[in-house]
Amino acid sequence: MDVKRYFRGPVMWIVLAVLAVVVLMNVVGSGGGYKSVDTSEVVKAINSGQVETAKLTTGDSQMIKIELKKDQKLGKHDGTKFQANYIGDQGVQLAQNLQTKYEAGQIPDGYSVSPDKTSPFLSVLLSLLPFVLIVVVFLFLMNQMQGGGSRVMNFGKSKAKLITKDTPKTTFADVAGSDEAVEELHEIKEFLQEPAKFQAVGAKIPKGVLLYGPPGTGKTLLARAVAGEAGVPFYSISGSDFVEMFVGVGASRVRDLFEQAKANAPAIVFVDEIDAVGRHRGAGLGGGHDEREQTLNQLLVEMDGFDVKGGVILIAATNRPDILDPALLRPGRFDRQIAVDRPDMQGRLEILKVHQKGKPVAPDVDLGAVARRTPGFTGADLANVLNEAALLTARSDQKLIDNHALDEAIDRVVAGPQKRTRIMSDREKKITAYHEGGHALVAAASPNSDPVHKITILSRGRALGYTMVLPDEDKYSTTRNEMLDQLAYMLGGRAAEELVFHDPTTGAANDIEKATATARAMVTQYGMTERLGAIKFGGDNTEPFLGREMAHPRDYSEEVAALVDEEVKKLIETAHNEAWEILVENRDVLDNLVLALLEKETLNKEQIAEIFSTIVKRPARPAWTGSSRRTPSTRPPVLSPKELQLTNSANGTSTASPVSTEKGIEVAPEDTPEA
Repeated sequence: MDVKRYFRGPVMWIVLAVLAVVVLMNVVGSGGGYKSVDTSEVVKAINSGQVETAKLTTGDSQMIKIELKKDQKLGKHDGTKFQANYIGDQGVQLAQNLQTKYEAGQIPDGYSVSPDKTSPFLSVLLSLLPFVLIVVVFLFLMNQMQGGGSRVMNFGKSKAKLITKDTPKTTFADVAGSDEAVEELHEIKEFLQEPAKFQAVGAKIPKGVLLYGPPGTGKTLLARAVAGEAGVPFYSISGSDFVEMFVGVGASRVRDLFEQAKANAPAIVFVDEIDAVGRHRGAGLGGGHDEREQTLNQLLVEMDGFDVKGGVILIAATNRPDILDPALLRPGRFDRQIAVDRPDMQGRLEILKVHQKGKPVAPDVDLGAVARRTPGFTGADLANVLNEAALLTARSDQKLIDNHALDEAIDRVVAGPQKRTRIMSDREKKITAYHEGGHALVAAASPNSDPVHKITILSRGRALGYTMVLPDEDKYSTTRNEMLDQLAYMLGGRAAEELVFHDPTTGAANDIEKATATARAMVTQYGMTERLGAIKFGGDNTEPFLGREMAHPRDYSEEVAALVDEEVKKLIETAHNEAWEILVENRDVLDNLVLALLEKETLNKEQIAEIFSTIVKRPARPAWTGSSRRTPSTRPPVLSPKELQLTNSANGTSTASPVSTEKGIEVAPEDTPEA
């Protein structure tokens, strides 16, 4: 029976209305305006001759109704119409009494005796009415749960959204800074649109593509670009949509999702945040029958199980690839794993150009300079920078986004909005100026530190001020000397407070935290101490999760732990002393910097360079190999052809090859140590 058809039409509602009217008439008609009273009061009124007329109903009803004569009153009750129930033989007695009073002339209008005229059909209908109403309400609720936008009873169905032609399209032209990822996904598009081209050389279409990388790097944007250009059905779902409160829902939704995709093959399925269901299986609290594991098992079967039909490509995104199950990552399931990293300087420039579209930018704005000032920024950060700059421009009633708005936007993204209402005393301003000046001075005087780009004592977020130390170009590794210099300028603010005020403040809490973390990483992860050597101590510092160890085992003894603490303390003490010595040697420069900060509150790179023109640089540290038994080589690294060409051009000599060849065999020059 098509229940929906009855509820959509007027038939069911007409039937319900008729039933309601019948019940209402029966209830209202049964009273007839008569007021119910005790039977004794009605009998008393009959005996005392107060009744004008009476009606005695026998049968199932067993009721007597009376109307009083004018100017008569039944006890304390108002009105003239009353009714009362009787039982058993009382009906015969009441009939005899009414006959007697009528013959005596005390009931002028007479009386009547009639049996109950209730219809048997109506009686049956009234008895069945509660059950009918229950059935109707149940059918109505079922219809509401299954129809329309409600999916209460469809909890086993997939919640994937089908991207249609009407959906606003994102194309690969909207993606910048991830050229390699775009190239790989563009090939997926070609696989689907021109399969014969690849099948001609025996190539098989990849079954899965995993996009992984830090948050904000554009993984979901890449998937939207594939959806916009693929030209095939594209199903999008989040990993958290699979598992809910009901057992078995996750596996059922995975089956339903792939059934829909296979029915419309070729198709693409995109699962965002797949780590919600794809985590490593193991000794978790849920055991082997954990709902998440059932969902993962079904996903593994659908991707590459015994009965697999081609034509469906799974694209997934995560920022935690390390916690995914190995069975999910193997070839045949995720054939391609594409890293979507933070963009380099050229990538940042391209991203800025993409997000600049539709925004009026002043002609003197150099997006390349903005890209150089934002190392480590993701695509989401850069989009936020330009959006903040546009908001600041509109707030100041200007028409063009200028360099000042971009500088302020970068500061807002890095450190938060400026707290203009925070009032600081002159002493606290001076302490903050010396603190930030200590950071900047130690960084500028260190031989391996990055340049200082900006110093401010304006409060932002939770910071009273900050110093921006940024590299001039992208760096992907850090040397030991660079990390030692980082430790020194992290503690430069604390050292300046101790040197000038002889009383440090709590403002260095975050600096101490970062310095301690860096020093501990140098000891336990990077092997940058001589006493402990190139050994990794302890596991990753990530939080434990279900499916792996419930606690991090410590794989070293208490004695080694004490040595680690000693080496960390030694690195911190050495860096603290270096910062102190730099500040003592350059105290005049520090004072001049503080005066400039108190006057201008914010200094840019050029102003800082002018103040630091007389700074005394620290000498380079001696060579370090990790052991006194390993003597450093005096031979410099080999020159690349490009470096050799630049060197010869500077010396005015002709280009020469660093090696000579004879009969195709390279002959290296004689190894002669250089002083």
